[in-house]
Amino acid sequence: MDFFCSAIGRRLARYLSAPVKTNDIAPATRPDTLLKHLMPGDVVLVEGNSRISGAIRYLTQSTWSHAALYVGHHASGKANAFVEADILEGVRITGIDQFSGYNTRICRPVGLSERDAVRVCEFAIARIGQQYDLRNIIDLARYLLPTPPVPQRFRRRMLELGSGSPTRAICSTLIALAFQSIGYPVLPSMRKESVGIPGCESCFNEILRVRHHSLFVPRDFDLSPYFSIVKPAIEEHFDYTSLLWEENPGELIPVAEAGSIVSADRCRG
Repeated sequence: MDFFCSAIGRRLARYLSAPVKTNDIAPATRPDTLLKHLMPGDVVLVEGNSRISGAIRYLTQSTWSHAALYVGHHASGKANAFVEADILEGVRITGIDQFSGYNTRICRPVGLSERDAVRVCEFAIARIGQQYDLRNIIDLARYLLPTPPVPQRFRRRMLELGSGSPTRAICSTLIALAFQSIGYPVLPSMRKESVGIPGCESCFNEILRVRHHSLFVPRDFDLSPYFSIVKPAIEEHFDYTSLLWEENPGELIPVAEAGSIVSADRCRG
């Protein structure tokens, strides 16, 4: 029975991993531009174009459907290596070519020491080879719908894959575990604790609580106040005057005085 379920699971995983045509929100990041601005310990968010990516973007209400950890030089000989979790191959080491043609964003942990950056990378590297438990085909079947009809409060739970498995459906959980292993916050929950000063309602300590790693999604690194955002495209001496615009007389343009948007044709009249 386990063999039967695993076989079906592998077929479903291949189907969900297949690329589909999507409308990208932003232009793809050039691989050389991305590499130029990466540091070990950086988290790279990827828009993605697979079937499961569409479901993840819907469930998380975000552009980002995948995350990878940049580890730099790896013992395998890769000079610019990333650790990511793939639904078919599990946790693996990959190169920059894996993200060619995709819109990406860099999330950089603020103030992370070089020593701790190495520890984060080593934690992720040590888990290379871990596989998903594809026997639970019910988990996989949930992603057959690009927009699963579930209330928003249950959407994070739908991202879990393989009950009891050490890995989950998206590799943001692995990366969150890596940072939690050194006590670095990603997006913890918080409670306020009074410091005991009578009459001072604003005198309190903020006590952070570790959020379970299975609940992390790619956009959490984007939202986290503890990660700075690096956009490679505008780090390259961005000059808006050098952009090439399509000439379209009927295109809508904003009119500040009227506080509304009217067509270019009407403006000319």
